[in-house]
Amino acid sequence: MNNMSKAAGEVLGEPKEERQAIATSRNSLIIGIPKEIVFQENRIALTPLSVALLVEHGHQVIIETQAGAASNFMDHHYSEQGAQIVYEREAVFKADIIIKIASPTLEEVGLMKNKQILLSSQQPSLLERSILQAMIKKQITALSYEYLQDEGGHLTVVRAMSEIVGATSILIAAEYLSNIFDGKGLMLGGVTGVPPTEIVIIGAGTVGEFAARTAIALGAQVKVFDSSVYRLRRLQNNVGSRVFTSVIQPLILNKAVRSCDVVIGALRARNGRSPCIISEDTVSGMKPNSVLIDVSIDQGGCFETSEITSHDNPIFRKYDVIHYCVPNIASRVARTATYAMTNIFTPILLQIGDCGGLRNLIWTHQGVRHAVYLFQGSLTNKDIAEKFNMSFKDLSLMIVANQ
Repeated sequence: MNNMSKAAGEVLGEPKEERQAIATSRNSLIIGIPKEIVFQENRIALTPLSVALLVEHGHQVIIETQAGAASNFMDHHYSEQGAQIVYEREAVFKADIIIKIASPTLEEVGLMKNKQILLSSQQPSLLERSILQAMIKKQITALSYEYLQDEGGHLTVVRAMSEIVGATSILIAAEYLSNIFDGKGLMLGGVTGVPPTEIVIIGAGTVGEFAARTAIALGAQVKVFDSSVYRLRRLQNNVGSRVFTSVIQPLILNKAVRSCDVVIGALRARNGRSPCIISEDTVSGMKPNSVLIDVSIDQGGCFETSEITSHDNPIFRKYDVIHYCVPNIASRVARTATYAMTNIFTPILLQIGDCGGLRNLIWTHQGVRHAVYLFQGSLTNKDIAEKFNMSFKDLSLMIVANQ
């Protein structure tokens, strides 16, 4: 199977006259954007200016009323740029392509038509069998933002949201250190003659890197822990200044957490759940009114005392430590997040039209092909297949076989 996949990859990588011919045929797309119904999802996939660009290229965009309101994009902002605003939810799902942020609900799949294209978020660990089976039955072609790659092979949407979450987590910490939220009354970073606040960041990925950047810019003293020396070295090089770094050693880490003012958990799960590495005993030894932000809470959290909270009630106190455990921190700054994502999605939609359809773009664009987890109702994602103990098909082989 591996040899066959490799052979298919080689075929896909070769320039063919047929593919060049396909690339010259353009399709006019009908794109639907429904209003998000998932709790606290405030983002929208496209901005009004992105809609204007799509309309200029001959595409039609249908948007459910108030779909962008949570990001402060009103209906008239979209209609002025050529979008069609509809008041019946069913009308949006008549489009050829549905693009949204949150993963589809069973209700939304029920509104979809056969052989529709869906672009949305979809973490394998959060997918329900009933929703997957409903999409398979309707022969849906579905792409997951969690797997979408750019030209360099990086997870482009994941990275963009991680950058936002990393920087925002430090700003959240600054709020809860202040007297306004019954914190310590500290200014994050300090001033001349006053010792800086101490921040511990667990995880040296993109979230950890941008949290460190923001904290250093504000004058805080930063310590970063990770299990990978490579990631720690990369963070130091990217940040451009010498930061205290250490591999995760329980004694050193627990001592740093107990003495710091802010601790940020930014460990991502490799498969399923993020590792829980800070015990309740360690949290109980932290200084009163310290701030704990668990960015990994949507994957189980990396603190034993973490419990999911919401944007409406974002914190709780345990052992006199302020816990902030809100999933989807990017929705706290929904407009910025929308701008970041529309920069990724708009070129893809334009390429789908220019290539003559998604099928042709999958043929030529490896990063988009990597994001496909359902192709015309056939499961093509290994992680999802393993979760539900189902068989899956190699998408590269499917494309080659159908040419």
